[in-house]
Amino acid sequence: MSVLMVNESADFSTLKELLGVTDGNLASHAKALENEEYITVEKQFIGKKPNTSYIATREGRIAFKNHIEALEKLISKS
Repeated sequence: MSVLMVNESADFSTLKELLGVTDGNLASHAKALENEEYITVEKQFIGKKPNTSYIATREGRIAFKNHIEALEKLISKS
């Protein structure tokens, strides 16, 4: 099965809503992914509001693909 990432990037609010996590939880996970160089972080202002976007790196897309493939193998063995 081919793995396709629908979105290459997402902003903080969108991720928080989609994942149903707290600000702190999302921030700590995002920092861990950034430290592993799986994502890059872009901060900007839209009008007067700060906006943080997370963009998957090449390494991050590869790691995600490998993770999904490993999960699929586990599921298919059940």
